[in-house]
Amino acid sequence: MRELGELIDVAEPAWPVLQEEFARTSVPLEVLPGDPGQGRACLLQLQVGAGSALGAMALHCGGLVLDGGWLRVFGGTTAGALPGLARVNGFPEAFDPAWRPPDGLVVAHDVLGGVFVLNGPDPAAAGRPGVPGQMLYFAPDSLEWEALEMGYGTWLTWLLSGRLDLFYDGLRWPGWRDEVSALAHDQGFAFYPFLWSEEAMADLAGATRSPVPMRELLGLNASFRDRSGLPGPGFLGDV
Repeated sequence: MRELGELIDVAEPAWPVLQEEFARTSVPLEVLPGDPGQGRACLLQLQVGAGSALGAMALHCGGLVLDGGWLRVFGGTTAGALPGLARVNGFPEAFDPAWRPPDGLVVAHDVLGGVFVLNGPDPAAAGRPGVPGQMLYFAPDSLEWEALEMGYGTWLTWLLSGRLDLFYDGLRWPGWRDEVSALAHDQGFAFYPFLWSEEAMADLAGATRSPVPMRELLGLNASFRDRSGLPGPGFLGDV
């Protein structure tokens, strides 16, 4: 176990580098302020140093809101309606050196109910693709996990590179920006017909979209997996 001072006092902190990336991006971005106490507690439980992008986000940031709220990246602080990493992943109330996220670390949600996760030490045992320490995406239009073949820091840079339109090709409808901007940061859209159905994909703009709490939306996707005889996605936290 590393002490907090060892995690914070690094030769090359990543936060200034991230701040430069935030300033350069063309993607609409809101950087939420962090709380020093929450950030330090999160960093200690994660046991990652501030020289990493994940450590810097945990220590300094309350989260990132991209594309007007379409995508929410969690930081080390609960910031208004956006929960922090500790709440989303069910961290113990007091530091526990033996605790680790069981299957992987949930690091972001999108308004569709998509979930970005940093793979844990044994993805295969959790029923997930990819290798340890790389990013995954739970796709609500297929109810499947997708390996992104990149680590957390590279993933953050990729988010800020302006490629979200391509990643979400076919999943955005005319007027989505106005609808998304009206959501709280702990809400998403429930679709009917369901997003994974052929009917929704044939006419996404014509589907009914209802704002719901993210916890409800994630639970709905988990229930769809269960009905299909697939293992639960394992990402439900206090969101």
